[in-house]
Amino acid sequence: MKTLRQQGVLNPHPEAITDPLFQTGDFFDPQDLQQVKYEMLRRVEVDKAPVTEAAAAFGLSRPAFYQAQHAVAQQGLAGLIPRKRGPHGSHKLTPAVLDFVLQQRAASPSLTIAELITRIQQQFGVALHRRTIERHMARQEKKRR
Repeated sequence: MKTLRQQGVLNPHPEAITDPLFQTGDFFDPQDLQQVKYEMLRRVEVDKAPVTEAAAAFGLSRPAFYQAQHAVAQQGLAGLIPRKRGPHGSHKLTPAVLDFVLQQRAASPSLTIAELITRIQQQFGVALHRRTIERHMARQEKKRR
């Protein structure tokens, strides 16, 4: 169960599963959400069960069925593996902005963060938070050491 939680596939409601496959306790693990979704999809595709019945038997909603179906259609079984939510990487701090920050700091080391943010806004039309700049500068300083 600890491994399932770490991988992000722990089923929050294993007790909601009424499908006979998961009642035996042998191979099918009701706590493994990835396996539950796969078997739900297989029940509809192979056994031709109605989506509403299959979703209910596996303790999931119809929208969860369609999301899983879409993910598998797009990415294969890897689509059932959960991903981190939210933005991945800095989407405002592009390489061009980073180069600009380095150039501005090199030209004027006494430049404050507020002034730097204003210049970035004027040059690129991007509003950055001061902590974003501070974290970047700290990483640059750490690299130099």
